[in-house]
Amino acid sequence: MNDIYTRVTERIVASLEAGVPPWIQPWADSDDGLPSNAATARRYRGINVLLLHLEAQLRGFRDSRWLTCRPPALPGGHVRKGEHGAPIVFFRWREVPDADRPEGEPEPRVVPMLRTFTVFNVGQIEGLPPELVRKPEPPPWSPVEEAEHVVACSGAVVREDGNRAFYSPTDDSIQLPPRSSFDAADAFYATLLHELSHWTGHPTRCNRPLGRRHGLEAYAFEELVAEMGAAFLCAHCALPARLEHATYIEAWLQALRGDRRLIFTAAAKAQAAADFVLRTACIEPSPEAEALAA
Repeated sequence: MNDIYTRVTERIVASLEAGVPPWIQPWADSDDGLPSNAATARRYRGINVLLLHLEAQLRGFRDSRWLTCRPPALPGGHVRKGEHGAPIVFFRWREVPDADRPEGEPEPRVVPMLRTFTVFNVGQIEGLPPELVRKPEPPPWSPVEEAEHVVACSGAVVREDGNRAFYSPTDDSIQLPPRSSFDAADAFYATLLHELSHWTGHPTRCNRPLGRRHGLEAYAFEELVAEMGAAFLCAHCALPARLEHATYIEAWLQALRGDRRLIFTAAAKAQAAADFVLRTACIEPSPEAEALAA
């Protein structure tokens, strides 16, 4: 299992070193940008969003749908000769059997189980039925309207004045410059959703207390979570995500090189932040396990 953490972290580090954060979706002219399973329409989550974004960036895929190569998940199609799949991970907690529990340990013990699977982009597969080849219709709602809906349903207090963007834990409010200060609506909403991700850290929401974690100073870790959380929300609203705080990249890199589990922890907390916001808008996240939507 440790080798999985190492391989994934090495890929994330290489992406950041190249100046391409893997949580920024690369499908500017396709669907909503969140990778999903083509057969079930279930969206991938957490660390798998980063892994599949990264694969699309490196290989130029323009479609965000993926399939396993197992026959039940690949109806009528076959992977084109010479193509290589992309790794995703499946994570769950497993209870240690009583016989394996150390003597004197009264409570059942659970340990993490992590496995890898391989998926292929639909652009790598031939012979798929028309309903899988055909890309889904774009969502019927306006991206800006959906972003407004998500923010309004959250109940967050948002003030538009001044010349800074930040979330204030002291009075539990989001501060943004007036929207007229932004060059484009996309930039305004990307910034707003970034601060909304910070807002979820409050003790009454996701309870993400600030503190040094995984070798990162408190604000650097929180910014890593907020960057990814905002990217997930932007994808839901069909908005292009942005890198809001490039100044933290070097700190992230240093911490990632020293801790193979950091990106898994941050991605899980970012997914929890996005899920919280979407639930307040009555948009229920998929109940399936985080990684495998096959």
